[in-house]
Amino acid sequence: MANILNIETSTSVCSVALTSEGQVLEHYENYEGQTHATLLSKFIQDVLKYARTREMKLDAVAVSIGPGSYTGLRIGLSEAKGLAFGLGIPLIGVNTLQLLTVTTMFNHFIDDDEALYVPMIDARRMEVYTGVYNNALEPVVEPHAKIIDETAFADLLESHHMIFMGNGSDKVQKVINHPNAEFLPGIKPEALHMLALAEKAFREKHFIDVAYSTPLYLKEFQATRKKKKVF
Repeated sequence: MANILNIETSTSVCSVALTSEGQVLEHYENYEGQTHATLLSKFIQDVLKYARTREMKLDAVAVSIGPGSYTGLRIGLSEAKGLAFGLGIPLIGVNTLQLLTVTTMFNHFIDDDEALYVPMIDARRMEVYTGVYNNALEPVVEPHAKIIDETAFADLLESHHMIFMGNGSDKVQKVINHPNAEFLPGIKPEALHMLALAEKAFREKHFIDVAYSTPLYLKEFQATRKKKKVF
């Protein structure tokens, strides 16, 4: 198995983890938000120090590539690229929506093999980044940006038990009212849960380009201007 340094910065959580042989060896998280630029480098250095003291050689760097926060994704991918390039090791991109789905599967007992998983990341107002996955992590609905109203996922909800999670699902719960909809609170994308997806990508040699890879934004970035004060 590979020794992988995992970086997750797609939401307000800043986290780094070192994984090896199916185990999480060391991990750091901060949930306060707006700390990625100041804490990420320190978390990475602490994990690298842990690896050096145990004479562990990193085999790859894995990073969440989105969807998620524009700023967070840029910071995480930039750090991951620099580390992978400097060490001469492969770079793995982990889809944030798949990460939320896997985290749910591994940490919650869902007694329904036909259930569909709907990870959601807040995209402001009533819009979310989302997709729909089956029990084999195959996309039933590809990742996309979606504006939520009471008709969202109506067709699928008629025939499937659907499990909603992620920070975008909180506002959706107020809109979608269906007996087949289940909402699991508190599920966040974190580096320590990247283990399965990162190791699978490493085994299959599914790497992303260290120089030219970009985050999965799903929609174009729109900068907001500050309003001028009127005196």
